[in-house]
Amino acid sequence: MKPITKSHKLAHVLYDIRGPIMERARQMEDEGQKIIKLNIGNLAVFGFDAPEEVQQDMIRNLPNSAGYSDSKGIFAARKAVMHYTQQQGIKGVTLEDVYLGNGASDLIAMATNALLDDGDELLLPAPDYPLWTAVTSLSGGTPVHYLCDESQGWIPDLDDIRSKITPRTKGLVIINPNNPTGVLYPDHILRALVDLAREHGLVILADEVYDKVLYDDNTHTALASLSTDVLTLTFNSLSKSYRACGYRAGWMVVSGDKQNARDYIEGLNMLANMRLCSNVPGQWAIQTALGGYQSINDLVCEGGRLRRQRDLAYEMLTAIPGVSCVKPQAALYMFPRLDPDIYPIQDDRQFFLELLEATRVMLVQGTGFNWPSPDHFRMVFLPHEPDLKEAITRIADFLAKYRARTAQQKALQGGTAAPAGKKKSAAAATAAAQAEA
Repeated sequence: MKPITKSHKLAHVLYDIRGPIMERARQMEDEGQKIIKLNIGNLAVFGFDAPEEVQQDMIRNLPNSAGYSDSKGIFAARKAVMHYTQQQGIKGVTLEDVYLGNGASDLIAMATNALLDDGDELLLPAPDYPLWTAVTSLSGGTPVHYLCDESQGWIPDLDDIRSKITPRTKGLVIINPNNPTGVLYPDHILRALVDLAREHGLVILADEVYDKVLYDDNTHTALASLSTDVLTLTFNSLSKSYRACGYRAGWMVVSGDKQNARDYIEGLNMLANMRLCSNVPGQWAIQTALGGYQSINDLVCEGGRLRRQRDLAYEMLTAIPGVSCVKPQAALYMFPRLDPDIYPIQDDRQFFLELLEATRVMLVQGTGFNWPSPDHFRMVFLPHEPDLKEAITRIADFLAKYRARTAQQKALQGGTAAPAGKKKSAAAATAAAQAEA
């Protein structure tokens, strides 16, 4: 029989956060092994519960949730989102500019499908949250990655962005606070990005899901608050700030020059109508969450659980030889670098698959976030401190053994670092490497 194959649209679509490494982890769990999962920001499994008042409001409104809602969402939730934009300083948002979705992911896919024709280009950060690259490809568009500069604290490289704008460029994606780096962009960079979009007539797509997960008294500026003339789509959800990933409750806000975007907005409305509505029980949580006590502040303040775990993970990781990291200012992740001179990795997916099998700790390789070199990885710091310490200790032990093997291989090849006449013997180099491990 003729084989049934996947769509060609999927040929360049990857989502390695739940990719081959996770499949191997499932197999290991089926064998009875316990895996420490540092691959995904799924807060509930680490004991971060949604606020009780949010849970109770969902329960109370279940009898009212069996029917479809308006395709854009229930009135109370959209009104709450509209009020939230006013608190953020975003001007001109009406109820009709707010769309509710099954998490931000649902709305990101809707926005790119409505925006992109075949061959249109969308500017995306590198590293990025890989959903953005995937939905761009599925929409028929071409993802074009601009570099964020690690040496400058993972700030977007404005010159690189300019060099990649073409007549086919339709939009600019900005993830702030950033996933996977945990960096919060300063206001002068945000204004420069708005100026670039204005100059080239680009739509801004602002992923601001972590806007409340901020450390060290940092504050977040909503990108849409910096202009009234640049069409801006802002994406957010309850998943992270309210520890409600499974509720699938997110929103998208359209602001800026809506008059000039009437045709695009018509497309958004059409796609919203086609999916009928997002899940209604999750919608009931939005008003209570946005208007209630912001318990995320207790977790990110000095002494708060997320703050302590961020500090612990940063200190332990950067103490490992050859590992460096920009300290996260926000979000739930860090994106450490493995010095290629010390860790000459060729295939980082294979490397972290081997790490999983050796340590039972699951991470995601940097190329899974469209970073071009196999020298980074993303790690969440959500486990309780004892589990986090254990996980990083296992990572450190694995990396020490890798360094020892690499040193031994160099020694057997005659070595490369010592000047002529002063090279260590292979035996001496091997002994030194083993002593370190």
